[in-house]
Formats: sequence, C-alpha cells, structure tokens
Amino acid sequence: MTTFQASKKRGNEHWMWPQVDPQTRTVSFTVHNRRPTQNVTPVDRTVTRNGAVCIACQGAVTLEYVRQQARDGKMGEVMTAVVAEGDRKRIFLSPTPKIKKIVLKAAAQWRPQQRMPSTAYKVSGRGYGITHWHQLFTERQLTALTTFSDLLPDVKAQMLQDGADAEYANAVATYLALGIGRTANSCSSYARWQNSGDFVAGVFARQAIPMLWDFAESNPFCTATQNWTAQTEWIAEVLEALPSDTNEGLSRQADAATTLHVDNGPVIVTDPPYYDNISFAELSDFFYVWLRPLMRDIYPDLFAGILVPTQEEMIAAPRFDDAEARFEKLLGQSLRLIRERCSPEFPSSIFYAYKQQEQVRDGVTSTGWETMLTALIDARFQIVGTWPMRTERSGRPNALAANTLASSVILVCRPRPEDAPAASRRDFVTALEREMPPHLDQLTRETHIAPVDLRQAAIGLGMAVYSRYHSVATLAGEPVTVRQALMDINDAVDAYLREQAGELDPETRFCLDWLREYPTGRGDYGTAETLARAYGLSVDHRLDQTHQLLAASQGRVTLRDLDDYGDARPYPTRADPTAWECCLRMAYHMQPGDDRRGVAACAQIARRAGHRLDSVERLARILYDIHNARQDSQRAVAFNNVVTAWLPITRAMDRPETAPLPETEPPPTVTPPLTAEPLPTPAASTDDL
Repeated sequence: MTTFQASKKRGNEHWMWPQVDPQTRTVSFTVHNRRPTQNVTPVDRTVTRNGAVCIACQGAVTLEYVRQQARDGKMGEVMTAVVAEGDRKRIFLSPTPKIKKIVLKAAAQWRPQQRMPSTAYKVSGRGYGITHWHQLFTERQLTALTTFSDLLPDVKAQMLQDGADAEYANAVATYLALGIGRTANSCSSYARWQNSGDFVAGVFARQAIPMLWDFAESNPFCTATQNWTAQTEWIAEVLEALPSDTNEGLSRQADAATTLHVDNGPVIVTDPPYYDNISFAELSDFFYVWLRPLMRDIYPDLFAGILVPTQEEMIAAPRFDDAEARFEKLLGQSLRLIRERCSPEFPSSIFYAYKQQEQVRDGVTSTGWETMLTALIDARFQIVGTWPMRTERSGRPNALAANTLASSVILVCRPRPEDAPAASRRDFVTALEREMPPHLDQLTRETHIAPVDLRQAAIGLGMAVYSRYHSVATLAGEPVTVRQALMDINDAVDAYLREQAGELDPETRFCLDWLREYPTGRGDYGTAETLARAYGLSVDHRLDQTHQLLAASQGRVTLRDLDDYGDARPYPTRADPTAWECCLRMAYHMQPGDDRRGVAACAQIARRAGHRLDSVERLARILYDIHNARQDSQRAVAFNNVVTAWLPITRAMDRPETAPLPETEPPPTVTPPLTAEPLPTPAASTDDL
C-alpha cells in the first residue's frame, strides 16, 4: 500500500484500517472516518522505491524479494474499500464477504494474448512476472471490455439493417471502438485512485505505465467519472467541435524519413518525436490489442500486424543499436525532405515540447533539443519566430518534478537563404544581448508564460539569431556548435533574470542575495548586517521587526521559509509590503492543502501589493529558477503556480473583496507570437499566421 487514506476531502476524510489475522495469515481492511492509531498501522505506507515492509511484523524486505515472489506467482489482490455514490459526496464502505465473493466470481471468457515487448522500457511490471497485456486488467475488467467489444459488431449490423450505408456504419463503429479504448484506460488495474479528489485517474496520467500497487476498479455503469457514457460523450463533443463542414481531410500512414511529399509546395506542420522521451509504438499496444479485433475488417492495412510496428519508429530507444546516431540520421532525412518540398510562400511549423535539462554535458544543454536544432540547422532551415502555446492540461502528475512542459514551443521555420552571412561568436553573443531582453519581456509581461517554460521558449528566440547565419565560428575558426549556442542562450536568460532582480525593492533584493548565498536560509548575523547595509537596511529594524522577513537570534539569522507565511499571518498588514512577502504569501496559497485558498487568497494579497504588483510576478519567476536549479520541486512548483495563475489573480482583484472568489480559472487560449525581429503588422508577412 502506498497510502492508507481513502479520501483527503475535507469533511469526508476516510482511512482503510488493516486487520491482520495471524491464524489464517491474511490481511483484511475496514473503513473508518478517523486516522488509524499507531497500533493499527505502524507505518504510513508499506512500499517505497527502496523496498517494502510487512504490515504484520514490520519486517523490511527488498523490492527484488518482492519481484521474485511475484514472478513465482505469489502476488495477488486484496479489496480494501468500496466507494459508492452519495448525495453530492462519495460514501466509503468496508468490503463485506458478499462483495468480495462477487468480485472474485468474475472469469473472463476472452483476453488479448499478445505479449509485451521485452524492450518496452516505458512499461513496468515485467520484473514482477507481468509479461502479457491482459495482465494489466482484472478478471472483472476483462469481462467488461470483452462484453463491450462483442456488442460492437451487433451495433454495426443493426445500423445496416436500419438503412445506414456502410461508410456511415463504419464511422460510428470506429468512434465506439475509440470509446472502448478510452474505457480500457480507466478500467485497468493500473488506474489510480486519487484520494485528494475522490475519482479514478486513467493509466496514462503520463507517457508511461509505471508499476502500481493500489488501484481502483472503475464502474462503467455508474454516473461518476470514467463511466461508459462519459467516454462516448467526450468523443461526441470532439466531433461536434471539428470543422468538418468546411474542410475535407485525407490521412495516410507513411515513413517520414523516406516519403516524398507532394510537389505543389505544401504547408508543413509537424510534431516530431522527442528523442527517447515517449515510446509511442510500445505504449500504443495497450490500446491496439483491443482495437485490432474490432477494426481490422474496416482498416485492414492499419491493423495488419499482431502488434504496432516498432522497427521503423524514429526514436532513440535502447532497443536499437547505436540509438542516438540512428535517431539523428532519420530526423535529418525527414527535415531535409521537408526543406526540399515545403512551400516557398508559407513557413513550416514544428511543435516541440522536450524538457531542456535532460542531460548536462559541458553546461546546461539537452540531448533532445540539441539533436532537433542541429538537424534543423543542417537541413538549412532558419527559425524566423517562436510561439509558446499552452497544450498540456494543468495539474498533471509529476509535472514540475519531472521538468515537463506546460506549453509546446512552435518553431516557425523558412529555408535559410543561400546567401546567408557568416558570423563570429562575438557577433552572435552581441546579437543575443541586444535582441533577447525585449522578447523575454514580451514572454513574461505580456504572454505570462510559465517559468517552467521560459527557458524552452528562450531557446527558440536564441536559435532564431543563430540560424540566420550560414555559420558561426570562434576567432580561431572553430565552428560554434548548437550545444555551445544553447549554453550562450542560457547565459542570456540568466543575465535577464539578474537584471529583473535589480528592479525589486531593497528588502527583496537582500532576501534574494541571502537565499543564493545560503540555500538553507541560515547564516551569521554579522554577514547579514554587512549585506543589509549595502542596501541601506538593518537586520533588526527593517528586515526583522518592520517587515518580519527573517528572524535574528543568538548571532544567527534565518530567512523565513514558505510555510512561515500561512494563515497565522494571513495577509500583509503594512501599507507598503515588500514584493518578497507578497510573493511568498501567494506561493503558500498556491500549494495543495486544506488551509491554502488559491486564487482567492492571492487576489487579496495582490490588492495590498499596490505598485509592487508587477515586481511580485517577476520575483516568482526568479525564485522558481533558483529552486528549480536546486531540484527543490516543491517550492519550484509553488512559484510556478503563482505565475501560471497570474491572469486569474488579476481578474479576481477587480471583484469586491468580500465577494466569493473562484479558486481556479481557465488559462487564456491565445498566446501572441514571439519573433526574432520586431513583430510584423498583420499585412507585413505570412510569418505571423
């Protein structure tokens, strides 16, 4: 068990108490609305990344021992709780013997027989004896999915009998098959129970299938989330939103590295593979094993294989020999084909959302970004603009801890002119210093891009400068590689953030300098007083007694931490609060927790910030960057959340302070473009499409 708490919802908290029977050597569970005592659960969880602990004797074992037991067929399932639908809330019940009997009674009449690829490094479980795709489902889940699948041909036959033509019947069958795929995502033993929101989260919360110890069986016939009707309604809503009445489309499956595109100058928009980040083919098998029996008569070419084809996939996966070189070769071939066939009138657009700090080699670089940008430059493309576009759902698991993006960066490209000039590295760096700050201002102050995305978007801005030259070389004649250019771009972002700090109030600049020097926030009083005097401040008076930003005692100074700005001192009371205090108070409320009030509290704090409100957002970006560099994801997430919610916060400021404020509001759907040159007027060129 990773947790014994069934629900964290305020006023409806519930826990699952384990009960050990030494005689039968079994564990059962009962549900209570109070936290179990130490005698009931001596541990908060029984499994971590490092090992497991026995709930009966508290004996510790390694995960390798657990894996071996599982491979020997000794891993089973125990029901811990039942969640029922109540009056505007969930009801949590203890599993009775009758319920357990019903659950164990199910026996599926059919199951997919395909094996998982042994090289599927994004799919966990094989170390525990899970070798086939059907092992990701319980018997009840297999029975439900098989029943839905068996009924699909009957639906198609009924439509034909009622007078529908074959094309229409095939279309409806296709969409219903996608509904079965969506149901498989939530009706699996790898679907999580989210005890913070009391709902079932699907298998693919991220682009991998990690090992899962406690899971939830969703009921496809309930009225809550993840039911069958909700899955099909979701598909229907998408279809209703598609512009099918104005555009006709044609789709083909083809190899991008060898396919010759049409000759009439097509407009290219592509979302290429992200190095080794997502194993598309292997993960697609999760759905393919259910869709193939349903769809191979309608789409015989697409569903010809037993599993999804993987050998041609353009990805730097470990299953390939010399995977990096293979990926670079195929990507280069694809981009050169695009360069040869793309429209001379309209730009080509490449979506990219790869995390920047995947690997650190001779400075902050990214294998994924470096490979993509090198291939673009070698294909003789010039980046003429970048657009950050919000494409990812907020609140996804491990979003910042894994350094994933909230936005995709769209690289707007044109073929580089044959007469493009060469440049020295000094020319390149000077151009960065001149052109990057105004565009970064636009990113942060107008589009309010999330701090986690800032450096990603900055890569596009910087590479727009780099790619305008035929070549960039040092004074010694050595070529400046893309990796070196990325390091220079990062340096330009660092300089920009340092300049932003210079616009803050003296108290806030002191706190920033102190935090950079002392990551724990603690240091000698004398050193603090010396630094304070440089800003015309004093530790005791301005920083401690007046603004209470730090605590000084016994020759030591401690900078107040994020949790020190909770509801005990809810809002700034001084007429002129510092940007530091306002920012940390907002970050406190943008963290999860029953006493955190989100946008509503931040709006009240923003009203009291007065003329320093813009400084609060700039400070949140700087603090995100500091904590992210230290791999302190908890604090980095808090400051990132302040910026991503900035527009809802400023909107909420205009409402009466006594009025109830919403905790969240949807982010803006339109993001202005960012180009390497001054923004064109609407009629200036097609680069602003």
